Amino acid sequence: MLNRLWQAVNICTARRAFALVYAGHAQVVSSDEANNFLTHDFESWRDFSTAAPEHEMVTTISWKIRVPRVILLLFFDRLPKKEVKFTRHNVFERDKNTCQYCGQIFERSDLNLDHVVPRDRGGMTTWENVVCSCIACNTRKGNRLPQEAHMSLIRKPKRPKWRPFVHVTFSAPQHVGRVGALRRPDAAARRPYLTVVDVAATRPRVGSNAFRIGCG
Repeated sequence: MLNRLWQAVNICTARRAFALVYAGHAQVVSSDEANNFLTHDFESWRDFSTAAPEHEMVTTISWKIRVPRVILLLFFDRLPKKEVKFTRHNVFERDKNTCQYCGQIFERSDLNLDHVVPRDRGGMTTWENVVCSCIACNTRKGNRLPQEAHMSLIRKPKRPKWRPFVHVTFSAPQHVGRVGALRRPDAAARRPYLTVVDVAATRPRVGSNAFRIGCG
């Protein structure tokens, strides 16, 4: 889902997308071979589906309609306020699979989570006190403060920011039915390559809607 500024704000089900488009609260976004973005209301999307069908269609008694991949909200221009969930996976994403003591990149199977201030010294399990650590550095540090083990962090841990990420691609040529092409000279800028994990699975053949971690 995109807000009316063409920024990614959420992922929804096909049922929800159809409901929003049918009610006039959103339009379906597609693209043509020249990379023009096209927008469709419900009627034009139904006609477009008839003219350019694909293998994934919703069938009714009277007609078939394509499943919308990207919708544009017509009355929503905000980004949702959301915090990144603290999980082992998200810590690895934030630290980019890099040991925060030696600076080397490892497979996740060779990484641990380390409490900078040990828990038995009052250290909390928070973004600001947990880092990615290789097994060797984790063993060397043990139950000590980094300075006590003569070690230092390569960067100060902090809570990552939530930034939605959307990268829209279309796998099949699409033809402009009755809908006019909307040429946007800054189309690339309207595909914000953003950041944060906590994602639902999407259909990868058409595009990927995802989130990943970013601290910047």
